[in-house]
Amino acid sequence: MKNKELTICGLAAVKARWESDASSILRLFFDPASGRKLGAICRVLATDRKVYRSVPAAELEKISGSKHHGGVVAVVAAPKVLSPRPADVKRWAAQRAPLLILDRVGNAHNLGALARTAAYLGVEDIIITDSPESARPNDAAFRVAEGGFERIKVWAARDLTVLIKDLRQAGYAVLAAATRGGRPECAVEPNQPSALVMGNEQHGIDPKVAAACSRQVTIPGTRAVESLNVSVAGAILMWELFGRDQSSL
Repeated sequence: MKNKELTICGLAAVKARWESDASSILRLFFDPASGRKLGAICRVLATDRKVYRSVPAAELEKISGSKHHGGVVAVVAAPKVLSPRPADVKRWAAQRAPLLILDRVGNAHNLGALARTAAYLGVEDIIITDSPESARPNDAAFRVAEGGFERIKVWAARDLTVLIKDLRQAGYAVLAAATRGGRPECAVEPNQPSALVMGNEQHGIDPKVAAACSRQVTIPGTRAVESLNVSVAGAILMWELFGRDQSSL
């Protein structure tokens, strides 16, 4: 993804970015009430000769592109999204790192919601597909994530099938979420690293990607509706796979 600027909205999210990567904040805008809570940040920005100022709500909305700016908007350098290398797979396996893999999840709000849950449960790496169908960590995703992206590294895989095979070769259990036909439990072998694959909102996981996984998992339900939103299903499955045993993170 081409490196560019993006906006981060809300006091919690802006403070999370400040704590994780203060130098990436290029400009800061806020309403008078929020400005009283940003003194330390503003002093450093002043020293670095960076723009910061109090502006009317209408200008905050224009800068952020949303009414839901929370009174604070930081313009930051967008993170680079790199492709995972074999060395990254080996490192993840050695650390038994939990992984969230998104196969063409296209809605930025869903990406942000998944990032927020992943950060809450200690998942530090999200892998998306390097394709136009995949949502990227843009302004909308950051706004929904509420600071979650500050605890996560996003990767873009050129070929998920190859990556999943490499993960399994390294010892991972890779579970594919399916609306039906999968097993109802997420349990894996003790101390085995695990990854969860979530699919596109309309089409699910690509059949070739699903076939590369260790097995499929399905959340039991009444079938009163066709399926769950991908961010909701992802939250449930991340809790089942990663959250129940926090000692493995």
